[in-house]
Amino acid sequence: MGFNWNWEFTWEILPKLLHATLNTLMAAGLGYAIAVVLGMVFALAQRTPYWALTKVVREVIEFIRSTPLILQIFFVYYVGPQFGLKLGPWTAGMIAIGLHYSAYLSEVYRGGLEAVPKGQWEACTALNMSTRDTYLRIVIPQAIPPALAGMGNYLVGIFKDTPMLSVIGVAELMHTANAIGSSSYRYLEPYTLVGIIFLAISLPTAGLIRLFEGYVRRKLGLK
Repeated sequence: MGFNWNWEFTWEILPKLLHATLNTLMAAGLGYAIAVVLGMVFALAQRTPYWALTKVVREVIEFIRSTPLILQIFFVYYVGPQFGLKLGPWTAGMIAIGLHYSAYLSEVYRGGLEAVPKGQWEACTALNMSTRDTYLRIVIPQAIPPALAGMGNYLVGIFKDTPMLSVIGVAELMHTANAIGSSSYRYLEPYTLVGIIFLAISLPTAGLIRLFEGYVRRKLGLK
């Protein structure tokens, strides 16, 4: 059949895809927010003096990291109701994405925490600071800058993984493109536009993250 691009059809479907892009950005943002908070919880839970808790958390993280995201989405949405956890597609998708990436962010945080000089911990102990104040006022502010690069990479990763939510009916970008293609029997335009939109958002976002990381490191006097 050859290349047969239809510009009229392109302008017709573009508003639908742009609207779906907003849903995709919201899905990525909420999923990332969950991952950022839960990832820190996982990271700190591995540093407690309770061996059993540390072991359980590490096994949970390894399990999450070793299983595909799409399986976790299916599990939360379809298996959850059997345990009394009946969630809508959006909620289930956000939880699955947040949980999946929290396991990866916990390792990013762990690297940042371990990069804090030992003398900082010893100084907090000498000053008789509580564990809460040690982490919130001294350790975490020093651990975050080295972790910014990894955190930014996973933000872009979450954005690129949101099409997986289409498998449970979330009306994000890929789901909308599939619907357009199925109804019009034209897939060239919607899929091409989806690729362009993802590139138009992912590339500038990655660049802004690098700029922000450099700014933070300069403010803190880091190389």
